[in-house]
Parts: sequence; C-alpha cells; structure tokens
Amino acid sequence: MSFMIPGKAFLTLTPRAMKRIRAMAEEKGVYALRLGVKKGGCAGMEYVMEEASERKPGEELIEQEGARVLVSPMAAMFLLGCEVDYETGLLESGFKFRNPNVVDSCGCGESVKFAGQPEPADGDIQDCGR
Repeated sequence: MSFMIPGKAFLTLTPRAMKRIRAMAEEKGVYALRLGVKKGGCAGMEYVMEEASERKPGEELIEQEGARVLVSPMAAMFLLGCEVDYETGLLESGFKFRNPNVVDSCGCGESVKFAGQPEPADGDIQDCGR
C-alpha cells in the first residue's frame, strides 16, 4: 500500500536533514533510518527514529540525494506532507518535524497530537515532566 499522491511529495527532507541522515547511515553502516510514531508524551504521540538494515514489506522508501528514510505503514498517515529538518544549536541538536497533520504539541516539543487522533484514556499519556 502506498500513500504517494501524484505531484506531491509524501515526505521531504531538507538539505541539512539529508546530510545528517547520510552521515548517520555511513557511521553506523546501515541502509536507512526508519521513521515512525508511537503513543507517548504529554500530547499523545512521539516521533521515533531508528537504524534500519533493510526495508520491511509495506514500508515507504523516501530517498533524496542518497539519504534514505523508511516509514512504517502505521505511521504513514500521520507523516503525509511532513518536512524533516536537522537543526544544530548551542544547547541541543536534532531532527525537527514540520508536519501539517499536527494540531497540538506539548510545551517541551517532544510529543504531538495529530488531527483525528482520539483523546487518550486516563493513564494512556505519560507526563513529559517539563
């Protein structure tokens, strides 16, 4: 199953994100980085990235200038139209997500809520403590 829309990028990577993804893949000797979402944080969902040695069935492959990102089928609907950037700062560096599907985020910026995401039941959300 593919979430690609003709004439529209499923997910885009900025030049800084491409550079960092290529460097990470080379450093770790992996095929790509896998991007997903999971339940957690004070807003309901968190982005997760992990090293991937191969593409799993059903995963979307986004490849831009040698940078490869795999997106799990479960995460694809939440990431449609997302731009991934990499920012370097004095206090922290990391991937940043500009996602049109996000309707709210926690104060620390570590978790998000997506449009159409059901309200969590008591105990489903972990407080980020910030």
